[in-house]
Amino acid sequence: MNPQTAIAAAPVNNGVNTEALIGARGAFEQAPEAAQFTFRGTCDWIEGTYSRNAINGFFGLGQEHERTRTFGIESDHPAVFAAADRAPTPPEIVLSALASCLTAGVAAVAQHRGIQLRAVRATVEGDMDVQGILGMDPDIRNGFSAIRVAFHVDADASRDDIAALVAQSQKRSAVFDILTNPTPVAVTVA
Repeated sequence: MNPQTAIAAAPVNNGVNTEALIGARGAFEQAPEAAQFTFRGTCDWIEGTYSRNAINGFFGLGQEHERTRTFGIESDHPAVFAAADRAPTPPEIVLSALASCLTAGVAAVAQHRGIQLRAVRATVEGDMDVQGILGMDPDIRNGFSAIRVAFHVDADASRDDIAALVAQSQKRSAVFDILTNPTPVAVTVA
């Protein structure tokens, strides 16, 4: 038996149920209203610049859903901003969300394409001039001026196939879309 044939015949398991995802696509084609989701969370101020987010329920598939547990994300600022440095900053959480979304996409696309992953690491960086946040210059943006994501992927695939995995992940990433396209945001006071 050719060793390459044995490798190609081995089942791929990246831990993603692509059959269920493809099934969901078919179901949403039949009932597009079920594809409308609303995700939500709450954020409570603790002290100083320290806060705690709680994430549990969401609306989707035409009904409310509650998870089996509530997830928490804490946020603070570093000591160089005269804060206690108890958690990552909100912009760092945004970078983590981008890296997480793209990495999950790589795993899903690899599973669908029959590519076995051994390791995936996304290194993400965002450049920011804090003079904008501090109100020093109204022409300086408050947010990131540039974001870079570098992938290191160890997989049973060619470099071109790995690049295609990352490209498809980027194409389908919700967080990439959120960061690269304007989204209306309404802020109210109750």
